[in-house]
Amino acid sequence: MTDALILFAHGARDPGWSRPFQRIREQVLAAAPGIRVELAFLEHTRPSLEEAVAVLSSHGIMRATLVPLFLGQGGHLKQDLPALVARVRERFPSVVLRTTPAIGESQQLTAMIAAWALEQHRLPG
Repeated sequence: MTDALILFAHGARDPGWSRPFQRIREQVLAAAPGIRVELAFLEHTRPSLEEAVAVLSSHGIMRATLVPLFLGQGGHLKQDLPALVARVRERFPSVVLRTTPAIGESQQLTAMIAAWALEQHRLPG
């Protein structure tokens, strides 16, 4: 295996906050067991993006796709993430890192969220 998927989220001080992201990782692994999947976080939660790429690099991973699990394109994605990616590329030049749009840019995902919200509204009680 020479490639990987990195799921990148904000992070929080509350350790329970990362559970949904761990579930997403587990679901990806179940759907595609041959893919290496790592979680990485911007702040407060480990591993950081740099730590995750260090692990991948140590296992001979040559290419990684970074998926920002953010709904909106705020300052973290416009300034912080490009700076982090630049540092990671400088430190690990042998790892080709491709960044996708944030999940909030996916019309498929936002449609699913809208449908779920409407479903919740229609529940009795």
